[in-house]
This record gives sequence, structure tokens and C-alpha cells, in this order.
Amino acid sequence: MKVAGAATVKRWTRRCLRPWRAILLTTSLVAAVAFGAGYFYFVYRVDLQTDDAAAQEVVTAASDGAVALLSYSPDTLDHDFANARSRLTDNYLTYYRQFADQVVGPAAQRGRVTTTASVVRAAVAELHPNSAVVLVFVKQKTASKQKPEPIVTSSSIRVTLTKVNSSWLIERFDPM
Repeated sequence: MKVAGAATVKRWTRRCLRPWRAILLTTSLVAAVAFGAGYFYFVYRVDLQTDDAAAQEVVTAASDGAVALLSYSPDTLDHDFANARSRLTDNYLTYYRQFADQVVGPAAQRGRVTTTASVVRAAVAELHPNSAVVLVFVKQKTASKQKPEPIVTSSSIRVTLTKVNSSWLIERFDPM
């Protein structure tokens, strides 16, 4: 009789555990899918970090930065350079500070050179969550003590930006 009782207990145990296996398997599957979806939504959202609003933000930062870097006057040189420096990463700031102090500043003061830049067009070439490349088309008007009538020139610039503390700053500024 002990054998019959043990078989009954085994059968009863299997019957009780059968629905729990299905429940446990279903719960595990739902949890795995939920984790994957949550991970994708909260961590891997490159498409949301590079949407149209992000592209517009990058174009604005590159355009404003190009105007700040290329516009200066001998009367407001310190203010103009400070405005430009605020739009640069630390890497590019080192180069710009040296170039502005040794080349642009003295030339602007000596020749009373005034340069005003305006962006004609700008477009995103590459856009990533923390970096971007923007092609900026600029028109510059330059006047000096020797040539008071402004000379208008056009140029295209490849502006590489890096996101630093949620602000887009210029990492490279390459005339083409």
C-alpha cells in the first residue's frame, strides 16, 4: 500500500505543478520582453537624440558659432573674442585663443579691420547623440581703415560640434 500511496502523491504533485510551470514560463518570458523593451526605450534611444529638433539645435549652434568666430571689430574686440570663446570646447579653445591673440587681434587693431559674418545656409552632414558635423555657408563683409568700402566674400565651413553639458560646442572649424 505504501507504493500505491507514493504513486498517488507523485501524480497529485505533478498535477499541481503543471499549471505553475506554464505560469512561471509565461512570467519569465513577459519579464524578458519587458526588460528588453525598457532597455531599448530608456538606454538606446539614438533616434530620439538625433531627431529633427536635435538637428535644428545643432544647425543653430553651428551657425551662431560661425558668426561669433568670424565677426569682430577693433572697438569691441575683447567682447567679440569672449563671445566666440564661449562657444568652443576646451580643445579648440587653446588653438583659438592663440590665433586670436597673436594674429587676428593685432591685425584688427593695426588696420582697424571690421568683419561681419552672416550665415546664408547651413545643413547637418552628420548627427550623433554627442557629436555632429554641420556645413555652414557664410557671407562676410570686411572693411578696414585702408579700404572703408566693405569687401564681400563667401565661404563654406565644416563645423564639428561636441555636446558638452547639454550644450553644443565647436570642436573643429575647418574652412573648405
